[in-house]
Amino acid sequence: MPNYDAILIVAFGGPEGPDDVLPFLENVLRGRNVPRERMLEVAEHYRHFGGKSPLNDQVRAVIAALRQELDSHGINLPIYWGNRNWHPLLPDVMQQMTRNGVQRALALVLAAYSSYSSCRQYRENVCAACESVGAGAPRVDKIRVFYNHPDFIAANADRLRAALGEFPDEPRDVHIAYTAHSIPASMAATCDYEKQFTETCRLVSESLGIPAERWQLVYQSRSGRPQDPWLGPDICDHLAALGERGVQTVAVMPIGFLSDHLEVLYDLDVEAQDGAAELGLRMVRAATVGTHPRFVAMLRELIQERLDDSLPRRAVGQYGPSHDVCPDDCCPPPTRP
Repeated sequence: MPNYDAILIVAFGGPEGPDDVLPFLENVLRGRNVPRERMLEVAEHYRHFGGKSPLNDQVRAVIAALRQELDSHGINLPIYWGNRNWHPLLPDVMQQMTRNGVQRALALVLAAYSSYSSCRQYRENVCAACESVGAGAPRVDKIRVFYNHPDFIAANADRLRAALGEFPDEPRDVHIAYTAHSIPASMAATCDYEKQFTETCRLVSESLGIPAERWQLVYQSRSGRPQDPWLGPDICDHLAALGERGVQTVAVMPIGFLSDHLEVLYDLDVEAQDGAAELGLRMVRAATVGTHPRFVAMLRELIQERLDDSLPRRAVGQYGPSHDVCPDDCCPPPTRP
């Protein structure tokens, strides 16, 4: 059993002020075929909220909750935090870990599902950060994805239940739209992204007694070239289709996001909500898991299972717990047109 001496939280990152927005987006989109006008459009989304993403503060809140949860279970490992796209950046944090004598760390990536962008790319980012340090860098192992962990399902079900409570007179007629970040169809074809999302939606729905005909997985926040196929339908197109069917109430559950960051606040609370209002739909958006106690307890459990291999690896549904060490052919990089 490996002897770990630190935990590394790995996140996407976000701008902390207006001057950070364009450099941050340039980091995010470097090497990708995203039109500059799309980047400037997204920049305006950030400026709509004062030029600051809430994501970093939300990661700080998760770390604080996880620290308390670990301490209460006698797990005294230090927690480090590194981002892919903005400060604190992974190479800088890896330097700090090396200076502090960390030999082997567990990386907890704040992403529940498997794709190149949400899994393999983060592993590549960590490897690149280690290479930037050199021979003294710690070894870093990634914790498994957790889309089907029972506590993740329970936390999401609690959030959706609370949203449905805002329809006290008609909860059985509410349609559920689960949203996930869209990715290119070529990327989706080489990973389990869609399968895992569908399973999470099914498990949450069944836990709340929601029949299959009243929910659908849809997508949001696509950023690629218009001519490239991405996963759909888009949430706004889906809302329009619901309106045509005579649906009057919809709960939107951002199942693909762990916190209420900008793509939730703008793409759902502004764009989708405005679209629903134009269609005469009453839309309520469920909260993400955030620092829900069951979610934080799950993070602690995922760490514990790697510290003690005698502990059970819990999962529910059809597919069992995911692997710890990704195969070489897992979630390969997308081909660039």
